[in-house]
Amino acid sequence: CIHSVTPDGGVLDDLGVLDAMSAFCRAHGVRMGLTVTGPEQARTLRRVVADHADWFDVVQATFNLLDPSAGPALAEAHAAGLGVVVKEGVANGRLTARSDLDAVLTVLAPLAAKHGCTPDAVALGWILAHDAVDVVLSGASTLDQLHSNLAATTLALDAEDLAALDTLAMTPTAYWSARRGLAWT
Repeated sequence: CIHSVTPDGGVLDDLGVLDAMSAFCRAHGVRMGLTVTGPEQARTLRRVVADHADWFDVVQATFNLLDPSAGPALAEAHAAGLGVVVKEGVANGRLTARSDLDAVLTVLAPLAAKHGCTPDAVALGWILAHDAVDVVLSGASTLDQLHSNLAATTLALDAEDLAALDTLAMTPTAYWSARRGLAWT
C-alpha cells in the first residue's frame, strides 16, 4: 500500500515504482492499494481511476460528515472495480460524544437520541449509507467505542436525517486546516 498520496507527491508519476510494486503484490497474492490525503483527495482518486486503475485494487480516503468531498470520486473508483476503504469516519474524534463542535451538539446528538445510539454511530451510519463504500475503519480503541461504532451497522437513516447530516460539510480546505491543528495523542 502506498500511504498518503497527494496529486503532487510524485509517486503516481513514477511508473517504475508502480510496476515493481504491482509485480511484487501480484506475485505474492497481495492486493495493491493506496491511501489519499489532503484537500485534493478527489483529484488524486480521479487520477488513479483514469490513469492507474490497472495497478491498484483498493483505494482508501478520508470521507466523513465534515469532509464528504471525496464521495463522488470514491463512487467512481468503486464503479471502476476498485475496493473502497474509508478512514477517519468520525473525523479523529470530532464526530463523537466527546466533541465540542456545535454541529455535534445541534445535529448529531439529537439524531443519535432519535435513533437510540451515539453520535459516532450516526456519523458512521451516514458513511455506510453510501453504496460505494466497502469498508469503514472504526478507529475504536476501547470495547465501549467499538460497541458504539458497531451500532452504525443497524442504523436506518431516513431522507430527513441524511439532509440534516449533509449540513455539517465543511470545505476540504477548512477540514484539513482544522485537522492539522488537532492535538495528537
